[in-house]
Amino acid sequence: MTGPRVEAADVQCLSDPTPCSEYWSISAFVVQNSDMASEDSTYIHGTRPEEQRRLSAMNETINDSFLRELNLQGGECILDVGSGLGQFSRAMGRAAKACRVLGIERSSEQIAQAIKMAADAGDMDVVDFRGGDAMNLALNEDEWGTFDLAHTRFLLEHVHDPLAVVKGMVKAVKVGGRVVLADDDHQIFRLWPEPPGWASLWEAYVHSYEKLANDPFVGRRLVSLLHQAGAKPTRNTLVFFGGCSGQPIFDRHAKNINDILAMAKKTIVEEMFFDELYFDQSLAHFGEWAKRPDSAMWYGISWAEGVRV
Repeated sequence: MTGPRVEAADVQCLSDPTPCSEYWSISAFVVQNSDMASEDSTYIHGTRPEEQRRLSAMNETINDSFLRELNLQGGECILDVGSGLGQFSRAMGRAAKACRVLGIERSSEQIAQAIKMAADAGDMDVVDFRGGDAMNLALNEDEWGTFDLAHTRFLLEHVHDPLAVVKGMVKAVKVGGRVVLADDDHQIFRLWPEPPGWASLWEAYVHSYEKLANDPFVGRRLVSLLHQAGAKPTRNTLVFFGGCSGQPIFDRHAKNINDILAMAKKTIVEEMFFDELYFDQSLAHFGEWAKRPDSAMWYGISWAEGVRV
């Protein structure tokens, strides 16, 4: 994909009521068969210190909402797949009270940081972290089928075989145990008024997932994945992750999006052949948009849960 230049449609987005995001090509929806997909998936954001800071800040923003959705009753033994920095693992552990949470994470850098953060917070008694691959869970023989809840968030979009992950989660819980999946469907993300250049920039970011053999639309597939993995789907919803100018949380949300794109710049420019100057201009327009008195961000994180039968 050649990087676009500023077009009239981009400039008119701030005043034209016609949705500027009518740009999703058919190829964007055929993630599994994308010609651009590499053999192995890659986490687009990396594990650099700035990414760790972004993840930590995002956890602080959304964890309370996710705990409300989980509605833990206390006493649950929990498996957290792709536990990252472990902030939500610890939050679940504190809420569950009785059993410890086991967090499975592939990145040794994130495990080290998660252990440090848990120790600093005095939470080492509620969580254990273990290195391992989400598609081949590192569970002992006597651990399979013993968990009350298996949870994953923002992981399935970054693996080339999400179904393998969900099958492992279903196998890990006891009969009647819950399996909770939360992930992104990047097509439903909207800004209004839409900044100049935003449509092309976001499209390039979304397509970069496919380039790395990831699925930017996996959120819409969560219920199907539960069914295909042998679980009985019981509920789906959206966890709101947006805001508008004037809300205290809005600046954090805007910074999160800015940081996501800034850290993905190398991939977008080099792998998607996106014009670097246009990238910088579009991101600058986004920064200006975030300061508007009428800016609004609309997004919901896809949530689906089921039980093992």
